[in-house]
Amino acid sequence: MRLAFVLGEIGSGLRRNLSMVVSVILVTFVSLTFVGAAGLLQLQIGQMKGYWYDRVQVAVYLCTENDTSASCASGAVTDEQREAIEADLQADRYVETIEYEDQETALTHFREQFANSPIVDSITADMLPESFRVSLVDPEKYEVINEAFSSKPGVESVSDQRELFEKMFTYLNLASVAALSIAGVMLVCAILLIATTIRLSAFSRRRETGIMRLVGASKAVIQLPFVLEGVIAAVVGAVLASAALWATAHFFIGNLARQYPTTAFISSEQVLYLTPVLLVLGALLAGVSSLLTLRRYLKV
Repeated sequence: MRLAFVLGEIGSGLRRNLSMVVSVILVTFVSLTFVGAAGLLQLQIGQMKGYWYDRVQVAVYLCTENDTSASCASGAVTDEQREAIEADLQADRYVETIEYEDQETALTHFREQFANSPIVDSITADMLPESFRVSLVDPEKYEVINEAFSSKPGVESVSDQRELFEKMFTYLNLASVAALSIAGVMLVCAILLIATTIRLSAFSRRRETGIMRLVGASKAVIQLPFVLEGVIAAVVGAVLASAALWATAHFFIGNLARQYPTTAFISSEQVLYLTPVLLVLGALLAGVSSLLTLRRYLKV
């Protein structure tokens, strides 16, 4: 009997404040979508770091004939210097594999990477340095390799490809922070709107709640319908946010994964990990906001 009464009160409240309930659903949907987007970005950053850091290489560039850097003041690398550098790399305990790239191979790679650039035809093989592409046992040990080989005769510079990825990850992290900031503003809006909806609902039913107090209804029975109204609206918004994030991952990110098969992208299944978080967050938002509002405006 009590359950039927509570459910009836919830239905009545949702019908009376339908426009406000829809507003709560939409605001919760937008705010939790931004929260989920920030979560997706963090998942993507973690996925890409785990993928690329295992494949990242250190490039040991050798001096060329026309190199003007201070480390190449003695001219182009000699055969003896090249062999000594390769031998030292092979003997280094932090080095896993070594791949030599001559100038012709470097030119081929350059043309592949900058196929649409107007300068591609003006670059010749002698303008590009030879290099050793080194895979490390531990990518974090780049500084050890840099210190050991940057000053060797015939070495122009030592470059860590992680620097390029770090810039990309920095931008992704900034985008994640921006999404969280917008989500924070929207969550505040959602809390205020839920509080307003509950307050109006309590005001419109003050006669019923007064009668319930007179007949001895408990505080929990009187407040529960109001709380559940807000929770239901917020949970619906969380479900919509989860569906939107899943669709984004399935269609947009899935399409990118098909276009760039060598890049690690998150899957739509991973988005499902965020769904319980969004549902719990939405329910907590509504529940806490409703309880605080009822304590102030509904004296039982």
